[in-house]
Amino acid sequence: MSADLHRAGPGDLHRLLPLVAAYHEFEGVRSTVAQRRRGVEPLLAGSPLGEVWLIGPADAPVGYLAIGLGWSIEFGGPDAFVDEFFLVEEVRGKGMGGAALDAVADRLGRRGIVALHLEVARENGAARAFYARRGFEPRDRYMLMSRRL
Repeated sequence: MSADLHRAGPGDLHRLLPLVAAYHEFEGVRSTVAQRRRGVEPLLAGSPLGEVWLIGPADAPVGYLAIGLGWSIEFGGPDAFVDEFFLVEEVRGKGMGGAALDAVADRLGRRGIVALHLEVARENGAARAFYARRGFEPRDRYMLMSRRL
């Protein structure tokens, strides 16, 4: 199944924020409306640090992919990180998520991005299998660590 996909802009804020809230609720992420707005508005305004892709019809998206952009000496150039990836439950398992992830990866690759990274819960076997089918490989020697600034 293919997925309608478009890069979100400022006019998409009212469509994106409920999806982000649903994702945060699904994952148990504590966030406020103000935090979610602060997190996405710069990306919608064209920040060079990332972008958001809406999945589904432009007027009624059913999911989104948020991408952070960076650089990797190890991989030899610009890289990207799937920060958040969400589809509403009604469309999961129908190929739309895989098609969207593949399409975004293809677009990033054509722009010179050399690697796409993501994190997935070790105990989420279904998600790990989904990402493996999309070409992602675990890096067992490494563990993502974070520090709030």
